[in-house]
Amino acid sequence: MSAKHTPEKVETGFSSGDASTGESWKLTLPCTAQEARILEEDIGLLAELDPLPVLMTSEPDPARPEQWQLDAYFENKPDDVTIALITALIPSAAGVTPKIEKVEQADWVTLSQAGLEPVRAGRFFVHTSTNADNIPVNAKPFLIEAGLAFGTGQHETTTGCLMMLDRLKREGNLYRDLIDVGTGTGLLAFAAMHLWPRAFATASDIDPISIDVTRENAEINDIPLGTREGRLALVVAEGMQHRTIQRRAPYDLIIANILAGPLIEMAPSIAAVLEEGGTLILAGLLDSQAHRVATAYRRQGLRLAGRIDRGEWPTLMLRKRRRFG
Repeated sequence: MSAKHTPEKVETGFSSGDASTGESWKLTLPCTAQEARILEEDIGLLAELDPLPVLMTSEPDPARPEQWQLDAYFENKPDDVTIALITALIPSAAGVTPKIEKVEQADWVTLSQAGLEPVRAGRFFVHTSTNADNIPVNAKPFLIEAGLAFGTGQHETTTGCLMMLDRLKREGNLYRDLIDVGTGTGLLAFAAMHLWPRAFATASDIDPISIDVTRENAEINDIPLGTREGRLALVVAEGMQHRTIQRRAPYDLIIANILAGPLIEMAPSIAAVLEEGGTLILAGLLDSQAHRVATAYRRQGLRLAGRIDRGEWPTLMLRKRRRFG
């Protein structure tokens, strides 16, 4: 992560400040790395605000990886109710008075995307439209704009998953039935389909907005949608019990970049749809949570077979043991 005040995530809300007042407002609170990660998944009751604020989480000082910062941008000065909604999202900041200041009118979504550096992970190059002219030779590019869904490639968990997928391909692994659980923007599903273009692919998410974003990103990146070989099926689903997910099982590759708690809770259902000898990629967990997550899957007959660490965010690769006799 950069030592600069680089945005890790943007929740789209408005585009150019309040046209009538010519001003915008910023609210700043300290947060933890885990709280920043959770915000990328769920903005709670803020989703009901109209217009949505723009949220950006960042790591101001790499020497202090647990001390992050939340900046929320508004068209107008936030009222007491809005301030309370923001502070409720950051339990570690209880008792801290938010810093609220007037800022120059600006297109915060555009500015935030300009601050998002492109990501090179193995053969993949993930970028926004501001970097579309700087694609390296021999790289597979994906255009993923910052927006309402998590998974632009900027976060270490997404980057780690891309690197793990690249490693699996280089090692000669072949997959024919894959699923990206909690797909967010669709990026990891797109990357897996590029590596194994003849696979039956599925992308699921509990959030319908994420599936809408994935559908849009698929069109932008020329990813064919559908249920046939070489196409991506999209499913709005909570967990693995959805009829379509069950019907397309078993999977020989499952990618789940979520959070430690849900990963542990879903261990039995994820393991149940992974075929024997199949590969599972897990991310969205902190280094301090890796043992508990790996243990939950070990109890389901999986073994830890690989790991990539990006700062305090590990990506785990597990294999389901084959049964004999």
